Amino acid sequence: MKKLVTYTLVALVLAAAFSACSGIGNLLKSGQPDKIYAKAMEFYNNGKWQKASTLFEGCQHYYGGSTREDSISFFNARCKFKSRDYDTASALLDEFRRKFGRSTFIEDAEGMYALCFYYMSPGPTRDQTMTSRAIISINEFMSRYPKSTRIEQFEQINKELTERLHEKAYLNAYTYYKIGRYKSAIVALKNALKDYPDSKHREEIMYLIVDSSYRYASNSISTKQTDRYLAMLDSYLSFKEEFPQSEHIKSVEKMAKHAHDYLDKNNKDNI
Repeated sequence: MKKLVTYTLVALVLAAAFSACSGIGNLLKSGQPDKIYAKAMEFYNNGKWQKASTLFEGCQHYYGGSTREDSISFFNARCKFKSRDYDTASALLDEFRRKFGRSTFIEDAEGMYALCFYYMSPGPTRDQTMTSRAIISINEFMSRYPKSTRIEQFEQINKELTERLHEKAYLNAYTYYKIGRYKSAIVALKNALKDYPDSKHREEIMYLIVDSSYRYASNSISTKQTDRYLAMLDSYLSFKEEFPQSEHIKSVEKMAKHAHDYLDKNNKDNI
């Protein structure tokens, strides 16, 4: 009995789905753009994004050059956005903003365009190309629409995305340190510090520069150790000056003492 009820429900669902698809198909074949548009708006207003998009796409060519052309393009792009098809939405919105720069929908379109890249931006362990695109688009939007109601939201998003780039730069540099490629780590850490001086990892990055420099000098051949210990001491002094109360102070002091001992001994040997 239960199986019969289940099969009946499945059959009803499939029938309803087929009927809906059939209805949309027949409507598209009807050649009546006003009816297609009206039904698309009905689906749109009820949040049935995929069905609305299908109908908007089906009637779009009828309205080319008309006053309704920009609204159909915008509503279709928004359907894709609301369906979380951000890749397609971004392409449609980019086309919209290039074609309909004076449309009443242009601000909303450019806001959604920027948000598409935000939602497609991955976590800091992955490639951050999309994050950079999102930051550029969001800053362009805020520059064009400084009085927009979205400014506060976009400022917060911009901060979040920038921190993601900070995190990516730190993780890349730390990877070099972790696998013992200290020369590469020093370069990557210094670049991270230069590119993102306000990073929340600033203290840790500066400590890792000292530690990497110390390890790099310690593992070098004797003819290069003097210069590399001197470079390490420069990094040590910068760290100590900026973070005198750091939990890493004892560690870097120990490294600095070893470097000074080496340099003192080396100078005596050369006298």
